Amino acid sequence: MHPPLAPHQHQSCIKYIQALEECHRSGFFNKYFGGCNDLKLKLNECLRAERIARRDENRAKARAKRAKIREIWKEMEEPPMDEAPTA
Repeated sequence: MHPPLAPHQHQSCIKYIQALEECHRSGFFNKYFGGCNDLKLKLNECLRAERIARRDENRAKARAKRAKIREIWKEMEEPPMDEAPTA
């Protein structure tokens, strides 16, 4: 099962989307008896690669955001430099 195949959401897979839709329009037998399976597999591979790239990008953004938050917390926890620590 794949996500909705809106062309504007899957620019890198548009040629596979169009080919699969054309195959499905070409007739009942192609659609229901496996005539379009090769195109569907290629589309699934493309969508998977797209999803993995999006996941990796989101992971990198999240790590950068967490690092920034850690730095902010570290700055908040450190005493100011102009005050001398009391012993």
